Amino acid sequence: MRPKTFFGFGAAGGGLTGPARRDTTGQTGPPMHRIRKICVYCGSSSGADPAFLAAAEEFGRLLAENGIGLVYGGGDLGLMGATAHAVLRAGGHVTGIIPRFLQKREHMLESVQELLIVEDMHERKRLMFEKADAFVALPGGIGTLEELVEQLTWVQLERHDKPVLIADIAGFWRPLLALLDHMREQAFIRPHTEPRALVCDRVEDILPLLETAFSQARDPSRALRPEL
Repeated sequence: MRPKTFFGFGAAGGGLTGPARRDTTGQTGPPMHRIRKICVYCGSSSGADPAFLAAAEEFGRLLAENGIGLVYGGGDLGLMGATAHAVLRAGGHVTGIIPRFLQKREHMLESVQELLIVEDMHERKRLMFEKADAFVALPGGIGTLEELVEQLTWVQLERHDKPVLIADIAGFWRPLLALLDHMREQAFIRPHTEPRALVCDRVEDILPLLETAFSQARDPSRALRPEL
């Protein structure tokens, strides 16, 4: 599946529409905005498919090589730990944000450059949002799904313009994409309230897609817009 930008979703491998949007080296002049930090949502286990771990490690390396910092949940397990260690090995910057009650359960990674220990999940998610310019969902479990859906909801409600990307590694997110298609077909997602997201299945496509979307965002601010 080629990388695409969607206003709405389709199941991977079928029903996907919308133009691919990528950065090109032929652009004249720098983009108006540049991504400094990316928040990665992913599992605290490695999953069943070795492709998940390989993708996490490759993406961490690419972040560091491109001078982009990682913001993540602060753990040393699974895909979370693999992504953070890959960034650190390649000389990149890592911000870990972890609730106090998860320090032992998720084996808090103390070797990161910035480690924030917070009181609860709400504070964790808020700080992750404020410190990041874009969001990527790698494979993961219920927590990863909840974090991803929350960002899609905030974008849908026009709370922010930061790009959100679903990394459909080895088809992991296809059931979710199919469910969102089903919601649209059943008129629970209406045309004027489509959740906007980027979707790709290759790690090397993630950063070009995010950089293009971020440079075109109306107001990629670090704070949530005030409630009306």
